[in-house]
Amino acid sequence: MGDMLAAMGAGNGWSGVIINGAIRDSREIAAIDIGVKALGVNPAKSVKKGEGTVDTPVEFGGVRFAPGMWVYCDEDGVLVSPGGAL
Repeated sequence: MGDMLAAMGAGNGWSGVIINGAIRDSREIAAIDIGVKALGVNPAKSVKKGEGTVDTPVEFGGVRFAPGMWVYCDEDGVLVSPGGAL
């Protein structure tokens, strides 16, 4: 994820994104009104294949993320709730 995708997400009303990988343009992303959690940063552009799915559960770091779940983040970490506000 780079600054252009982060800006598109913010423009579409996204509150944030969790990435099981690296981002680039971290300084520019920090200035965009969107929260981003990633494993790290990398200056290289990604290879775009045009692939992806919507409303598909994923699991990483021992945590399952599924449609309808709520995710809360701050500088210290991520909390996942099965649904509804805490």
